[in-house]
Amino acid sequence: MNVSRRTLLGWAAGAPLLRAPLLRGQDSTKPPVFRVKVDMVVLAFTVTDSKNHYVNGLKPGDIRILEDGIAQKIATFAEGASQPLAVSDDGAVRPLVSGGSGAQDLLPGMENPDAFIGTNVFVLFDTSNFMYRSFVYAQDAIADFVRGLDRTDSVAVYTFSRNLSRAAELSRDRNTAIAGLRESVAGDDTALYNALLITLRDAAKIPGRKMIIVFSNGPDNASVVSPSDVGAVAEDAGIPIYVISTNEVNQDPISSAAFRRLATGTGGKAYWARSWQKQVEAFEDIREDLGNSYTVTYYPRPNPNEGFRKIAVEISGDAGKKLRVHTRPGYRPNTKGA
Repeated sequence: MNVSRRTLLGWAAGAPLLRAPLLRGQDSTKPPVFRVKVDMVVLAFTVTDSKNHYVNGLKPGDIRILEDGIAQKIATFAEGASQPLAVSDDGAVRPLVSGGSGAQDLLPGMENPDAFIGTNVFVLFDTSNFMYRSFVYAQDAIADFVRGLDRTDSVAVYTFSRNLSRAAELSRDRNTAIAGLRESVAGDDTALYNALLITLRDAAKIPGRKMIIVFSNGPDNASVVSPSDVGAVAEDAGIPIYVISTNEVNQDPISSAAFRRLATGTGGKAYWARSWQKQVEAFEDIREDLGNSYTVTYYPRPNPNEGFRKIAVEISGDAGKKLRVHTRPGYRPNTKGA
């Protein structure tokens, strides 16, 4: 099936890109009016010291979230794979649902608190002919990663060459994920950015924290969308992208630069792991990030900026100034037609 660039971008946005549909009585000669609707923001980040060791045990009162310089109130807080806790105005924490019916304690957008436990991991595996020589070793590295995920994490396995295949839908069943992975076969051209755009669309529909791990040889010779198209959608969706490339960093500078931009722009990381051992180490590093991360949610305070909003995470106290926070740089609020 041949898919156009416009169609793929429309799928990723979940709506037509050109303009909003006309409402009854609306003048077709006037441009459509768009309004900005910002829902709850889910923000994951890690904190490390000067020796690059993870900093654990922080509390909501130790963390300050800024959006375009505007201080935000943290709604929920979680460390690692623990259950998120609601945060009161004084920084105290409590279960999201506490006592009685608990209905009055549910937060907007978190009607199902269980959906916010753990991380939804989408693995996007390159099965093109570029991966032929290292195909089995790559499968082994991914399978080991899936087995080592926390029991609260969910995982989906997608494979791609010219077309995308949803080899295993998102679930906590490790056996299903690995079976889908093992059934994949190598061959055909590479449409990495097409596949990544569709994966972003699927991930964006899932509540809670999510991430995408791309395992690829690098060169893309079949996509109809560009890395910048994908990067913009990823920033909008707020989904970090981790890229593990089996290529040498200097062997394909165009793909390497695109991978760096995708990872940096979404709060993920890029790895160049030519050998099986380096691939395993990259997956271990990602798993450590998951286990040592913090996840907060907040409802953005009024902000006239309808474009890209910069996010900053600060750690309180003099010691906090020496710590390094790794997170996504920001997001674009959703634009809804009216």
